[in-house]
Formats: sequence, C-alpha cells, structure tokens
Amino acid sequence: MNFRTPIFTLALTALLPLPAVAEALDESRVKELVLQAIRENPEIVMEAVAILEKRKAGEQAVVQAETLKTQRNLIENDPNAPVLGNPDGDVTVVEFFDYNCPYCRRVKPEVQALLDADPNVRLVYREWPILGDGSVFAARAALAARKQGKYDAFHWAMMANKGRAEEASVMRIAEQVGLDLEQLRADMQAPEVQQHIATSMQLSQALGFNGTPSFVIGDALLPGFVETAQLKELVEAARSANR
Repeated sequence: MNFRTPIFTLALTALLPLPAVAEALDESRVKELVLQAIRENPEIVMEAVAILEKRKAGEQAVVQAETLKTQRNLIENDPNAPVLGNPDGDVTVVEFFDYNCPYCRRVKPEVQALLDADPNVRLVYREWPILGDGSVFAARAALAARKQGKYDAFHWAMMANKGRAEEASVMRIAEQVGLDLEQLRADMQAPEVQQHIATSMQLSQALGFNGTPSFVIGDALLPGFVETAQLKELVEAARSANR
C-alpha cells in the first residue's frame, strides 16, 4: 500500500488527535506523524481504508443514480438492443452478459423461468463481451443474427453451449440454428453492431458494473448470479413503483 497517496494520508490524518493535526504544517511532518500513528496503532490503517471505501461507495452511488435518471431511456429502450419476452411488458429487465461467462450460463434458466412465470416482462439484452476475442466474436454474431430474425434462437443456443465461445463454435451453432453464414459474417461488420457493444461498455462503466451478469430492474442494480425468486421480487417492486 502506498502511504504517500494524498487521499490516504488525508484520511489517516483525520484519525489523528487534534494537537497532532495542528503540528502537521508541512508534508514531511504529516508523513512522519502518519507513520508514527501506524506503528503505534496498526488498526488505524483499516479505519482509514474503511473511510476511503465508504467515500468511494457514496460517490459511486451518486453516479449510478444520476445515470439511471439521465440514461433510463437508453438503458431500457435502446432500439439497437435485442428485446425478448413481452415487447410491450410493463416492467423491463436489462441484462448485461458475456457468452463466455459461466455465471451468465448458470443464470439462463433463472431468467427463462422468470419469463415463463411473468408474461409482462420485457427482457433487454446488452451484449457486453469482456472475456476475450471469442466473446467479442460471439457478441457480433448474435447481434448480426437480428438481420435474419434469429437472435432469440441463436442466443439460447449459445447459452446452452458447454464449451468456450470461439469463432469455430460460434459458426457451428449459427449453422445449427439455420443462419446464412456468409450473410452473418457480412452483417457482423455493420456499424450498429459496434455501436451496441460500445454503448454497453459506456453504460456498464457509468452504472459501476464490474462483471457479468449484471441486471438493471427499475432502480435496482444487481451484479452477479441471481435466482428466479429474487428476480420476481425486484420485478414486482419495479411494477409497484410504476403504478
């Protein structure tokens, strides 16, 4: 840990007695007092870290809330994002995912169960390929499959794939679901495909997501694997808030 970091030093200084702070008139004296305090009270490090983490969490919460407020329409109604479930549903569930994410594959039946149980859910998929070149190729292929009206079939088949998503496996599955492979490769280069992925990257960063799967349901941000029961609870909460 770098004790010279200004914010860290400031946080530690805040934990020092007031007389000590009064003496800390220059940087070298501050550092001396900080190191002395650490030697005498090692637990002060964890207290300082807690202060910084709390501050960071607060700042991130503000950014997340502002993003939900200002970018709600893009998050839920981007015309360049695939929609499954009921396109006219009264609650929108947004999932950021990667075809090579094992937890995304594990959450697939949970999401399917939600759609089966609630016919009024709109499911918006945000292709967010963050796990290598194979993920990027798979995301491009999936988005390109929209031109042939086979996004749904290709998506579920990819999620059922046991191996890693790479060019060979992606094209094999594309052929199995009846896609024209030559057209698919051409459509993968379409600007709207790159735009979707770029928007996913932008939104995930603004929402503070660090991995897949990650969900947006109403005002709730939910990173990680989630079971159907919790998805249902969040959907009902969002539905009640909209009434």
